[in-house]
Amino acid sequence: MTRSRRTTAAVLLTLTLPLGAATTITAPPSAAADRTAADRTAADRTAADQTVAIPRPTGRHAVGRDVLHLVDEKRRDPWVPAAGARELMVSMYYPARGGGDAVPYMTVEEAALLLKGLKLDTAYTAAQLSNVRVNARSGARPAAGRHPLVLLSPGFTLNRATLTTLAEELASKGYVVALVDHAYESFGAAFPGGRTLTCVACRTIESAPTDAAGRELLAKTARGRAADLSFVIGELTRTGGHRPSWKRWKMIDPRRIGAAGHSLGGNAAATVMAADRRVRAGANLDGTFFAPIPASGLGRRPLLMIGTKAGHSPGSADQTWRQAWQRLDGWKRWLTVADSGHFTFIDLPVLGGQLGMTDPSAPLPGKRSGEITRAYVGAFFDRHLRGEREPLLDGPSAANPEVAFQNP
Repeated sequence: MTRSRRTTAAVLLTLTLPLGAATTITAPPSAAADRTAADRTAADRTAADQTVAIPRPTGRHAVGRDVLHLVDEKRRDPWVPAAGARELMVSMYYPARGGGDAVPYMTVEEAALLLKGLKLDTAYTAAQLSNVRVNARSGARPAAGRHPLVLLSPGFTLNRATLTTLAEELASKGYVVALVDHAYESFGAAFPGGRTLTCVACRTIESAPTDAAGRELLAKTARGRAADLSFVIGELTRTGGHRPSWKRWKMIDPRRIGAAGHSLGGNAAATVMAADRRVRAGANLDGTFFAPIPASGLGRRPLLMIGTKAGHSPGSADQTWRQAWQRLDGWKRWLTVADSGHFTFIDLPVLGGQLGMTDPSAPLPGKRSGEITRAYVGAFFDRHLRGEREPLLDGPSAANPEVAFQNP
């Protein structure tokens, strides 16, 4: 398929970046996008001042959160080599018994850069986004026992906070969750020393001379993220050959590790499975397989693919899912969600729905977006990291008519 050079960046990146995601959360008519903040009516300002919140998790545990800054001294940053070693920020969510202090959703600067990058800064304020209420608490007392570990990687351009709904849900159900920010791969991510790193990777990929070159850069990014996730596993467990970097490392059962991610993060989850046998199960949330599944499969390990009906049904433009499906050699599911959009599987529709914001091209309500994502991803890991029977994964459910099971 031939495309003009003029469209290269836009066509490539809409598969991972939400360029075109300016409509993913569209303000209601009373907050028309062509007005400046100074022109908003009193009603608009009232809407902007509403407090929004991450939904309360469904599990029995309270949720704790720690934040780690990890540095892989063995690798140089691929986007800014002059910066030195590869840096990661990791939010560690864990099942807790209560207590602790409130934590922020993201910094104001992270929020401002995210909204500007998504062209949502006329409909939603940085202060409002940064002040989203979360359920996790810093310093919460950890629950007893050892728990499966799930690593989460966000979509390209998006910071790790955008997967908070899923991270808190899994922690409430008894998982330790490592939610990772990859340096220079989001519109803005806060690092120690007052630094907020921006998306150098975006500019590099957008300047690729051809579609093929851009796709190869995205594949390279997915493989780099897989290396990041393997490094995090080593830092959190004794498999790294040294004392773990997280003070609560004894909560983790290193025999039960999974990975999941949104968009390019979903590709990274499958890619780390191919490279690292410690990862027993993976889930790809609407991500193109720029880095393909190996022809030999994933060693009979399970993979969940869940995506939009429009973009990831059999016969849709993204044929990487069909190739992945054919190569998977273990338990597998290919699910599509009707009326969904690329952001359905992250926080933004959930939060926007609380303000009456919708995407006309993806009318699935924000509340349902969160419920479907939590239910199916949670059931997947319960089945494959805990060995629990999960009928939800066996076929269509009357409770979830939006979800179709594909078997091309």
